[in-house]
Amino acid sequence: MQSLQEKASEWSGVDKNEAFSIDETNIFQTLGLQPFINLSTNFYNRVYDDEEEWFRSIFANSKKEDAIQNQYEFFVQRMGGPPLYSQRKGHPALIGRHRPFPVTHKAAERWLHHMQQALDSSTDIDTDSKTRMMNFFRHTAFFLVAGDELKNQN
Repeated sequence: MQSLQEKASEWSGVDKNEAFSIDETNIFQTLGLQPFINLSTNFYNRVYDDEEEWFRSIFANSKKEDAIQNQYEFFVQRMGGPPLYSQRKGHPALIGRHRPFPVTHKAAERWLHHMQQALDSSTDIDTDSKTRMMNFFRHTAFFLVAGDELKNQN
């Protein structure tokens, strides 16, 4: 039986080593806090304005401001910064926190579409960091899809 990480690599097309290349450098130290806030704000503006109702409905019970804060705090923590997310919300527990949402292949691809656009439009994130971040995001999105499928099997 494949592990969730193996499924994430297979489905995302991103090798685990590429996905976790974010651990080879301290992206937070390179960028600082504001680029993460800007990225998450840009991303969620796109998500909440998405033309696809099925996708917007995934976020309907979340306040945009809360989603932005949760995301940038998690990114900061995961990419070498202070544990902002854990201090406020506890362990990230990504699969558990995403359990209420339909994290399908289609939803992951739509999420990644908006994240790629947000990254592409970011002028305060260098190219190497963007590449490392997108590999991590792609792998993690499909890690959550694998977790969702496991949830649905049980």
